[in-house]
Parts: sequence; C-alpha cells; structure tokens
Amino acid sequence: CSRPYDGKWSKTMVGYGPEDNHFVAELTYNYGVGEYRLGNDFLGITLVSSQAVSNAKKLGWPLQEVTSGIFEAEAPGGYKFYLEDKEQLKQDPVLKVTLGVSDLQKSVSYWSGLLGMKIYEKDEGKQRALLGYADNQCKLELKAVGGAVDHGTAFGRIAFSCPKDELPNIEALMKKENQRILTPLVSLDTPGKATVQVIILADPDGHEICFVGDEAFRDLSKVDPNGDKLLDDAMAADNSDKWFAAQKMKKAAA
Repeated sequence: CSRPYDGKWSKTMVGYGPEDNHFVAELTYNYGVGEYRLGNDFLGITLVSSQAVSNAKKLGWPLQEVTSGIFEAEAPGGYKFYLEDKEQLKQDPVLKVTLGVSDLQKSVSYWSGLLGMKIYEKDEGKQRALLGYADNQCKLELKAVGGAVDHGTAFGRIAFSCPKDELPNIEALMKKENQRILTPLVSLDTPGKATVQVIILADPDGHEICFVGDEAFRDLSKVDPNGDKLLDDAMAADNSDKWFAAQKMKKAAA
C-alpha cells in the first residue's frame, strides 16, 4: 500500500500457482472508494474445479446452475465466476476470461490479426470466439454484447508477459496500424527489484492490454512464501471502517 486512505491504493495478486505459468488476478483496493458501478465489459472468469463448487456449497455461497455442471457465482463486488463441476485441472484451473465486445469480427481481427492470438473456437451464431497464445494457458473469450461496451467505473486490464525485445515491435506495429497506445513503451523502476518494461494498448472497445517484459517480470512475480500471512495481517490492521466513518462516507459491504 502506498499510504493508508485519502486516495491511496493497495493491491494483492492471487492465483492457483506462480505467475510464470498460471493466470493471476490483481485485486486493487482504492481507499476512499466505497463502491463501483459495473459495466458489461468484464463478463466473468471460468474455473474447472469441483473443489470450488464444494467449497461454495459448504460456505452457503449462492450458486446458480446455468447449464449442466456449470455454476454461476458472484464475488462480493459483483464480478461473475463460472465454476465447472469437474476435477480440478493439474495445470492452471482458470479456463478462460470473458470480455464483452461490440463487434466480434473487428475484435477478433485485432486480437488475432494484430496481437497474434490463435483462434481456438469461433461461433457466429452465439457471437463468441475463444483465443489464446498457447494450448496450456488460460484463454480469452470474446463475446458480443449486442451494443456498445460500457466499462462502468471499475474496469481494469489484461496483462501478458513476453520477451522484452518484442515490445518495440509491438509498439511499432500499433503505430503503423494507427491503433491506440495508452502508455508508450516505458521502463518502470520498482525499489529494490527489477526495472520492468511495459507498453499499454487499447483494443477497439477500449479494453486495456499491457505487455510486460518477461525477464524483469519473472523477478517481480516471485511467490512470497509469507504472502497469505501478510494479507491476513494487513486485513486485521485495516482501519478503513474508521476512515469512512470520519469522512461520513458509506463503505460498500461485502
């Protein structure tokens, strides 16, 4: 955390394994923000894990079976999770991340034609496509929402690591194709750790995409064996309830 409250923020990285070979979610908490309005840009994460289904049932967490063997769950902030009731995969159980798009063909052309993703599935009838960079990695599903994409007030970004030597080529291609570059190629210093190179793009619907130099990223993303305890300690020491009360602001309940 950069400093408690008053416009500051903290983040936690969570996943089923090291970021070298697992999908990891970055959870960001912005102090002073009690709630967010969700849009139709992020449509959910799909996990293959009977254990997750069992855990939800034991905890009394609401589940809705949307199709045979697939249950919908909602995180405290309203984000959707789809849990496939099958034995958890030995590799990363995060199967796919689904983003809403306004024009499926235009988005597929961007993600596949420009960013080089392989098309694994495409269903014109259901207006969806499944793409990815490798067979054994979490996939990206694009799904048409039947209109404009609304990012609400809580949208984030998807990040990929790649050899840092590829980053200038990505930037040059985006410039050549007149595509949006939100943050030109830049080096970011992290005190006590590696300096990482990043470039941040935006697809036709404004979904943010970050490409990170893999060499430095591997140093930054090492698993902290004390991570669980550090998170528990930080939550125990959190005084945001008092801060919201002092500011006479409502804090959203989990």
